Amino acid sequence: MIGHMRAVTCTHAQLAVSEIDDPAPAPGQVRIAVERCGICGSDLHARTGIDQWADMASELGYDRFGRSDQPIVMGHEFVGEVAEYGPKTRGKLKPGTRVVALPFLDNPGGADLTGLSANAPGGYAEQTIVQETLMMEVPNGLSADVAALTEPMAVAWHAVQRGDVSRKTVAIVIGCGPIGLGVILCLKAKGVETVVASDYSEGRRELARRCGADVLIDPAKESPYRVDGSGHLYGAPDLMELAVDTTNKLTHLPGWWHLWNLGEKIGQGPKFPVIFECVGVPGMIDNIILGAPLLSRVVVAGVCVGGDQITPAMAINKEIDLRFVFAYTPPEFRQTLHMLADGKLDPRPLITGTVGLDGVEGAFDALAGADGPTDHAKILVDPRSSATL
Repeated sequence: MIGHMRAVTCTHAQLAVSEIDDPAPAPGQVRIAVERCGICGSDLHARTGIDQWADMASELGYDRFGRSDQPIVMGHEFVGEVAEYGPKTRGKLKPGTRVVALPFLDNPGGADLTGLSANAPGGYAEQTIVQETLMMEVPNGLSADVAALTEPMAVAWHAVQRGDVSRKTVAIVIGCGPIGLGVILCLKAKGVETVVASDYSEGRRELARRCGADVLIDPAKESPYRVDGSGHLYGAPDLMELAVDTTNKLTHLPGWWHLWNLGEKIGQGPKFPVIFECVGVPGMIDNIILGAPLLSRVVVAGVCVGGDQITPAMAINKEIDLRFVFAYTPPEFRQTLHMLADGKLDPRPLITGTVGLDGVEGAFDALAGADGPTDHAKILVDPRSSATL
């Protein structure tokens, strides 16, 4: 006999709490009872723009993305307890064991993204389905609140890894929403000594401070790219002067070009920052290109779904290095989980609210700033709670 559960469904951008059938695990899958699920910025976009995402996915050869006319149960940042094993599973973890999982399902018709497909209902529900091979036990008695942030923190950790930062790198984080705050936490966990956080919101700048940011910038008042004592180059004359000065010092030595090349290999070249774009709105990348020091490395983590425009000649003249990042690898997901469990990452400052299923719509509105600017970062959904925002 099929049971029923409560879940938040999204159809034509309308969120509603509904009674739906309990999810049934297919071969290799596990049903879990959801304890917490984070509301992600991508969910806010998907509420009104899922068809645009589906069209883009089709261009990449993927046709299993959800559509606005389908009832989608969103939510991919979840933690829960093992409830039922499907066929052809190993069943190594006892029922009741707290687990997290990468949000992908290997369904009979193909792979589905949990929370973004009608074939893979997500964590805004009392129960959801995970792939056993992508499921990981939560270690060290880690709380459900923190464990639920494994997925978004893995996104941030991947971005930092792609940034190739070192301890002495000046890291500049543009935008202190959940992605930016996660990046700040991961930069400090990696030992970066100077992290600059830029956001118009005073509340979010305070969250950035609590996450370990060393310099807080209100971009309405000053540039986040002018860091005192950094040695960064801000104009063509600076680069020319450096080149001439270095050449004057080296060219009297035999084989001076070998010394020059060796210096670059061991990191003795011009200094530059690594800039993390964590806003994801049109114009941000070009804004960074225009304001950034020469030779900057820019890691684009903010998700801008629509078209955008940049000034290539400015990026060329500055030799800006653009890197785009998406999601994470399974080892990075596991590493993030264990950094959380070991206390190397503490994302609790990100959590600014918790609601039950009946409060999801209000939480979406708050995060989207429907009633004006918001200082919220991460709101968690607790399916067992009756709380509303």
